[in-house]
Amino acid sequence: MSERRFSREEAEALLPEIAPLMWNAQRLKREHDEAQVKLSELRLKSQGNGHTMEGEITTLLSGIQETATEINAIIERVRAQGVEVKDLDMGLIDFPSQREGRTVYLCWKLGEEGIAWWHEMDTGYASRQPLE
Repeated sequence: MSERRFSREEAEALLPEIAPLMWNAQRLKREHDEAQVKLSELRLKSQGNGHTMEGEITTLLSGIQETATEINAIIERVRAQGVEVKDLDMGLIDFPSQREGRTVYLCWKLGEEGIAWWHEMDTGYASRQPLE
């Protein structure tokens, strides 16, 4: 966990930089997941009909690896800011913060205009509470 603690204002000031990264990571994750499904189907088809589809499989594997590398690079860019990526499918991130003398997370997900939620360090999205 990062040692940086964000005020609401500091966290919101990073959103214009982080939101596009998260949108891109979310898109790449969808592509990655779809390619994984296609790879599984292709492998199953290849086993079933006795024909090797090694070229198609190799191409898919290469694309999957490339996408995974891009996703990891984005996650590292976000983490370098002191922000924790929690769920790419939701576009969910947490900013460590202080609230009433204890460390908590300010919680934000893609599509939200600003940071309006927080939750305890040992809980998650389902337990988030309004800041005001």
